[in-house]
Amino acid sequence: MRFDEYSRCDGLRLAQLVADREISAAEALEAAIARAEAINPRLNAIVARMDSIARERAREPLSGPFAGVPFLEKDLGQEYAGVPCSYGSRGLKRTGFAPSVHAEITERWLKAGVLIFGRTNTPEFGLQLVTESAAWGPARNPWSVDLTPGGSSGGSAAAVAAGIAPLAGANDLGGSIRVPAAVCGLFGFKPGRGRTPWGPERGEMLFGSAVNHVISRSVRDSAAMLDATQGPELASAFQLAPPQRPYLEEVSREGERLRIAFSTRAPFGEPVGREASAAVDAAAKLLASLGHEVEPATPAIDGETLLDDFGSLLFTGAALLVAEAKRRAGCRDGDFEPDTRLLARLGHTLRADELAASLDRCQDYVRIMNVFHRRYDVYMTPTTATLAPHIGETSTPRALAAFAAAAARLGLSRAILSSGRVRALLRFKIAWAPFTELANLTGAPAMSVPLHWTADGLPMGIHFMSRASDEGLLFRLAGELERAQPWFDRRPPA
Repeated sequence: MRFDEYSRCDGLRLAQLVADREISAAEALEAAIARAEAINPRLNAIVARMDSIARERAREPLSGPFAGVPFLEKDLGQEYAGVPCSYGSRGLKRTGFAPSVHAEITERWLKAGVLIFGRTNTPEFGLQLVTESAAWGPARNPWSVDLTPGGSSGGSAAAVAAGIAPLAGANDLGGSIRVPAAVCGLFGFKPGRGRTPWGPERGEMLFGSAVNHVISRSVRDSAAMLDATQGPELASAFQLAPPQRPYLEEVSREGERLRIAFSTRAPFGEPVGREASAAVDAAAKLLASLGHEVEPATPAIDGETLLDDFGSLLFTGAALLVAEAKRRAGCRDGDFEPDTRLLARLGHTLRADELAASLDRCQDYVRIMNVFHRRYDVYMTPTTATLAPHIGETSTPRALAAFAAAAARLGLSRAILSSGRVRALLRFKIAWAPFTELANLTGAPAMSVPLHWTADGLPMGIHFMSRASDEGLLFRLAGELERAQPWFDRRPPA
């Protein structure tokens, strides 16, 4: 199968060709492997190859909606039994840590029929919105290799944008599906809290703020894969009502007239670039032309408090993941990057009552958004405030890193936490992508849709949030937008 033939297909189309015996699963896989060998040295999107595993599986009878479709997993939280998993960490890479069982999300992907032939680049423990780990080096954006593909699912986004696979595994703690999709010209859907599994070791990740799913080129691939993976598991903290109908059906349904609020005001007060504002204005005009009621409005949430509460979850997550790496693989403090060590120290310094207060405020944000959604069905913003940063542009400033290291040596982590410098660090790290975190703290479904390209040909995404558990509404809207302003054939030059 030639690359030009392979790249014209989304995952469901490839599966149909395999089912109709127009091509074999092995032919589809070899096309994916050939593309990876040709382009991955430039992009560093894939950090571990599983070609032999995938080739053996391609010879077996396969079933499911994606039977015979090449697929990549993120090297974080999507474990494959017996295959080394680094979580983007030097320590886990050094020790060759390999899980003994599949993650539940991996099991469900395999039941859907995919051929997993590699693992994608991610920052250490997924704690950054760029993909530039010390373990593997930076992943690069196919639209311009000097730019980041975002994070933490940057390797997956780069691989899909470059045509290595039609869709790839991703997960999202603060925008890690939607931000990479936005800057790579792809569709990125974050399901709501509890919609996809985290097992078998845990029922949810970081109080439900993080979720598993995919990054894809087509809306229908994302919908069909969520159909294949959604639903409770043995460790689920609670059981959501099943969707009213398959998400794949929602994509082609005629959408209702929606009330859509839009804003370009960043929640933390960061400046929003002219390109992002122009992208939202154009999207608002497109939606109005499709018959939707569109008007400017912003939910009444205090951005500074939201930033602090997101920081509490991030610090707690860093402390948990570092402790697990030490326990499971014998990693040492020196194995972790300075940013990770700082975040973990802050997690250990955070008092229990402070974490509990942050979690309580997350329920306040849910209430505020529920009130907001009485008036509006959807909340629209840019996905990112600016274009993708250059590689290295968001590295922690030396002065701040030196201050943090010195304070840690003196046992002054509590002083760092209360100094205001932590907020400055958080603001610096996420200033270019401040719109996505709200959906994680509230557990709402959200998506980034590739509706805008700059005059220089760089993509920017538009972000949409809906009510809790209303993934179907977002898929209907995404399908409508995809038909009105198609993006599938837009390809990066790399």
